Amino acid sequence: MAKEIINTKNAPAAIGPYSQAIKFQNLLFTSGQIPINPETGELVNSNIKEATHQVLKNIENILKGANTSFDNVIKTTVFIKDMKYFADVNEIYGEYFVNNKPARSCVEVKLPKDALIEIEVVAIVD
Repeated sequence: MAKEIINTKNAPAAIGPYSQAIKFQNLLFTSGQIPINPETGELVNSNIKEATHQVLKNIENILKGANTSFDNVIKTTVFIKDMKYFADVNEIYGEYFVNNKPARSCVEVKLPKDALIEIEVVAIVD
């Protein structure tokens, strides 16, 4: 069974030896996305709401690159620098997951580039 590497210029390039996402059969697994603006390469880290928007825009573009959408996401993992951001992350997250409420985990961790947030998703690809 072949896997397909998903790579779009509309999301940040990988900063290590990994892919933006891998499609295997009808599933898409994204790598964790931190709030990097793909046009500038700069980290969007001034506040958690802007950072969360950037991460979810990056994920949206990867999903589009694999011909799927937030409506087909079945699992997310949210990594945040500090649990004090939980309510703000939920507010922004809810703007992207309007018609779909995937399973989710959320943990507090230290992130690459001292980012405030990182999110990865698993989605179905029709």
